[in-house]
Amino acid sequence: MPSPTHPLPDYQWAGAELDEVELPDLTWLEALPPVTASELEQDLPPSPAPLLGDLTPIAHPKIRNLAAYWHEEWPHSRPQSLARPDVAERLYVVANSLPDGFGLAIWDAWRDFRLQEALYHAYYDQPGLQPGFVSEPDPDAGRCPPHASGGTLDLTLTWKNQPLHLGTAFDAFVPAAAAMALEPDGPTLERNLRRLLAKVMSDAGFVVLHTEWWHWEYGTRLWAAINDEPVRYGRTEPIT
Repeated sequence: MPSPTHPLPDYQWAGAELDEVELPDLTWLEALPPVTASELEQDLPPSPAPLLGDLTPIAHPKIRNLAAYWHEEWPHSRPQSLARPDVAERLYVVANSLPDGFGLAIWDAWRDFRLQEALYHAYYDQPGLQPGFVSEPDPDAGRCPPHASGGTLDLTLTWKNQPLHLGTAFDAFVPAAAAMALEPDGPTLERNLRRLLAKVMSDAGFVVLHTEWWHWEYGTRLWAAINDEPVRYGRTEPIT
């Protein structure tokens, strides 16, 4: 596990910069709407009671499972990507809707509550990081961290199975990671590919966290607040 004597990972291995990839003409992406993200100030609605076992592995020919935390040997991480069944099915709709050559790569999905604790303390026990990136591991079940619900996905686009860094790497907790950071005048290719990701994910019902372009939620407290719907998912764990 990363520690003060072992620097936090930069996850550069988990994606390629766009100038390293031979992409086709993507000028048609200019027609996509700008990325939008809601920055809520009110308290989020409470989560429902925890549920055991309502998780499924994400498996689809156009989706890569990168298991970023497992590869970096974080405690309580897993080598597979798990999500609520409805979330997985919606993600398959996203994958099938992408243009030829494009797919998805998942850096992280369901997250063990103990891993959430490890991540939070690794990043926030050191001063300097602004709030809003790693959710606090609140023991109150009504304040479920989004990844512990099985309704949250950290992901990016792939081109011919190569994961792409869309302006930043995964878990790069910097201003450029914000969902709208490249709007309207950021680097054109990175901005337009974020627009593509935002279009297909939002069409499938997901909402983006305003601080992280890669972080998408469905059925969570954030999703419920944005859509004025009841929260669908609280904390969950696999049966085994």
